[in-house]
Amino acid sequence: METPYEITTLTRTDRTTPPANIVHPPLAPAEIPPGVEVVTLPDGRRTLAYTQPPTQAAPAAAPPSGVPAWAKTTALLAPTVGAGIGAGGFGLSYAAPGVIAMTDALWAAAALVATGCGGAALLLSRWRRSAPTQVTQNITANGLFGRANGTINNH
Repeated sequence: METPYEITTLTRTDRTTPPANIVHPPLAPAEIPPGVEVVTLPDGRRTLAYTQPPTQAAPAAAPPSGVPAWAKTTALLAPTVGAGIGAGGFGLSYAAPGVIAMTDALWAAAALVATGCGGAALLLSRWRRSAPTQVTQNITANGLFGRANGTINNH
């Protein structure tokens, strides 16, 4: 089992061989604190050691991709809008005489309708000449807060 971590150990200089009679009880995986792992030393012994992950270089910044997407969209849209405005102006220059003639025709139609409505109103008012209607109302009330009664007579 190879570990990607760098293992450093302290060695004692006052002893040449480790004592043989020291026995440590094995630890359950839940008892091992974070940052500590069971490692195998080069001489074959297994021990607990603090480990540090290998340092990784910062990711290299991506090179600039050139022209942003919004700039490409705007660059493609600008000639299209300009051509549309130009085509609209060209069409209006050809349509201007027809538009002027149409406005004259619309004014003439409006004058014809107004004259027709005025003439119809004049004819209707002459045909419906009759005597004015006379209405008589008799209203009576008793007291200040009495109920009012009345009659309407059409003559």
